[in-house]
Amino acid sequence: MAREKHLDLPIYRPSAWLPGGHAQTVYPATLLWQRPIIYKREHWITPDLDAIGVDWTDGRAGTPLIVLFHGLEGSSRSHYAVSLFHQAYRRGWRGIVPHFRTCGNVPNRLPRSYHAGDSAEVDWILRRLKKNFPETPLFAVGYSLGGNALLKWLGEQGDTANDVIYAAAAVSAPMDLAACGNALDKGINRHLYTREFLGTMRKKAQYKLKLSENPFIDWQQVKQVRTLREFDDLVTAPLHGFFGVEDYWSRASSKSVLKQIAVPTLLINALNDPLMPAHSLPTVHDVSEAVHLLQPRDGGHVGFLSGPPPGRLSWLPETILKFFQYHLPLVR
Repeated sequence: MAREKHLDLPIYRPSAWLPGGHAQTVYPATLLWQRPIIYKREHWITPDLDAIGVDWTDGRAGTPLIVLFHGLEGSSRSHYAVSLFHQAYRRGWRGIVPHFRTCGNVPNRLPRSYHAGDSAEVDWILRRLKKNFPETPLFAVGYSLGGNALLKWLGEQGDTANDVIYAAAAVSAPMDLAACGNALDKGINRHLYTREFLGTMRKKAQYKLKLSENPFIDWQQVKQVRTLREFDDLVTAPLHGFFGVEDYWSRASSKSVLKQIAVPTLLINALNDPLMPAHSLPTVHDVSEAVHLLQPRDGGHVGFLSGPPPGRLSWLPETILKFFQYHLPLVR
């Protein structure tokens, strides 16, 4: 890993006309127009006989493949996926977004859904791709919730993850789920972000309950939830084998396994991320030598806009691709 010390990544320079973590989060995700990506959709059957939607970008056969794990209620249409794959396409690289269960307009058939520590789902997806494309350089990137799930997989796998992927990146990952969950349920965050998340999550929970008649979940209670803590306690935790929200947030957080990561990994977090208190972010003492920490002062949550109005989402994909390109020769 000594080589990584000389890695020269671009410096993030935020747009001066868009100050503050909230603006830097909301504007890129909802107001900035980008040319859409045309995907090719596949449907995969999971090991437990459920189904997920998988979207592919165009690219030359044999070129590197970037596997993108999206955030909470995200998809291949999320702004961060579009900006990354536009730049990857210019390099001739390919991309794939395996949607978490219930996402990507594919309803799942089982009581389980997806959660922030779903490293088992990450594992079978990456290993399936490695098996099907053994000679293709594989890279993995996760954003927000998907970033935490990827980091948890990396920590749990340790050295064996090097047999599957060449390098990884996680952007705005909530590595301390309790700190993130508590931040989301307070003040303006509760109205600006949590209310939007819960709007779609409640609808999916209602569909799932009608489908499975799950005895562990009371729909009348779910209808009344107003915080992420309440939803995770009533729905996420019992669906996935956790003993309540505290157990879920503790066991699904990736921060405790960051020292076990052996794959070269870029970890990007803005210090003004409104969803993630800066004091909860890892320091060099919390991670292994394989992890490269990048913590700019600005950027918001998966924002990182730069340039004059209307702004560009170029810094983040440029930085991720440069990190991946840097580690590509190490294994060739």
